[in-house]
Amino acid sequence: MASRVVIVPGNGCGEVEKCNWYAWARDEINKFEGVECILRNMPDPDIARESIWIPFMRDEMRCNEHTLVIGDCSGAEATMRYVESHNVHSIILVSPCVTDLGEENEKLSGYYDRPWEWNKMKANAQFITVFGSTDDPYIKWAEMQEVIDNLRPELHKFHDRGHFEVPTFPELIPVVKRYLGIS
Repeated sequence: MASRVVIVPGNGCGEVEKCNWYAWARDEINKFEGVECILRNMPDPDIARESIWIPFMRDEMRCNEHTLVIGDCSGAEATMRYVESHNVHSIILVSPCVTDLGEENEKLSGYYDRPWEWNKMKANAQFITVFGSTDDPYIKWAEMQEVIDNLRPELHKFHDRGHFEVPTFPELIPVVKRYLGIS
């Protein structure tokens, strides 16, 4: 059973407290007895380099086999790369992608220059969920579909949520509660 939750934000969120649904989700999750939810400003927040974020997730955020990791956008790619080589309890990926989308900034992050190790991800996370929306203005559904086809996650597919750049994300909480064993 997971007892910790870590939120790994998307790139471009220098001050995560003020970005998207992250602080709202942290506050909701921290209401659960015996659960700690970690939300931290990430080093290298604009490029989100794998060489910086993966060690930060391991050493500073302490992602381990007792951790539910929620990764959003670039944080989803960091989470996928993390679980290729580290055990976690479960992962929730929000708006994941598999290529640099033709964006130089994304290319510099280092996540996309080699094949994804889907079987290792599935072996290192007991539960996997994907949230995505077909009207995402940044990530084409085909990108998310590749993640879905390869990980076979629990899928929450929307047609009207864009890139989930909203102050609250109520659909997330029931999944988190289930992975934490909270009824």
